[in-house]
Amino acid sequence: MPTSNYPSGFANGLLVRGMPILQTQPGRVFWVGNSATPLPGTVSGADGNPGTYQRPLATLAVALAKCSANAGDIIMVKPGHAETLAVAAALTLDVAGVAIVGLGSGANRPTLTWSAVASTVAVAASNVAIQNFLFIGSMATTFTAVAFNNANAVVANDFAIENCEFRDLDATHGFVACFKGGTTANQNDGLRFVGNKVFRQLTSPPAANTAVITQAAINRLTFGNNLIVNKAANNNIALGFALGANAVQNLECYGNRTYSLNTGTTAGELFSGGSTTSSGLVYDNYSWHLAATGLLAPVSTKLGFVQNYCSITGAHDKSALLNPVAV
Repeated sequence: MPTSNYPSGFANGLLVRGMPILQTQPGRVFWVGNSATPLPGTVSGADGNPGTYQRPLATLAVALAKCSANAGDIIMVKPGHAETLAVAAALTLDVAGVAIVGLGSGANRPTLTWSAVASTVAVAASNVAIQNFLFIGSMATTFTAVAFNNANAVVANDFAIENCEFRDLDATHGFVACFKGGTTANQNDGLRFVGNKVFRQLTSPPAANTAVITQAAINRLTFGNNLIVNKAANNNIALGFALGANAVQNLECYGNRTYSLNTGTTAGELFSGGSTTSSGLVYDNYSWHLAATGLLAPVSTKLGFVQNYCSITGAHDKSALLNPVAV
């Protein structure tokens, strides 16, 4: 039997077996799913479909085009959905206030594959979120430079990548940066990179192999509960985020775990850069590497550090110590 649809909702609410069903968001919901084996009662996605659960769209770009800015619209992406991004701005997130939510787990999560050095997802609107996706970097030799790119002077405040996984395909195919911001101050305020996993496989990683790169002053950056593993040494390159010479205000950096074979001692393993006018908290992070007297983060940032642990002996099979040290 087809699933019932009630487009006008229920003005007085609805009880199902005594349980109230609440309206949890004000906007519309569009479904995307191009799996070759759709669930019973549904069809495989096509961009001529209306975008319902039974008749989903085939691409995220068409779903975004149907959304209205700041109306609370949600794009639900079915398990098994897959798209390949082969050019710059192959997908542009240009409708403000849209949440893109992937369903499924493991390899069955919606998957985006970057197949060219210049292929990107362009971040071009504020209040956009993408959740529970698998991202694959498959460009050979020169690598995919940036997965999510916010061009200079394009304001995209409060962009969120949450509970996603970035994977280098193998030792010669992968990502350089997961997200790169523009050079205009505060165009990326409110950036959230939370709950993600970044698995680096490249045996010859590029110099700027950092998950999040900010190129301007930023406010309200949240970088939390991420796992980043780098199988090759890439000395004096932060695994988490790079601030350059720019200040970060109201930073919240917490619960991150990083692993690398780095032996460099001049930059932070978790993050690098910053300025003496920065503000915020860095707490409950764990960083393991092979740098004797290695740093969790750069000195003289004026950030607050609480309960962070970092391996500072340059030795295998040793537990990390409190770093910066307690005073």
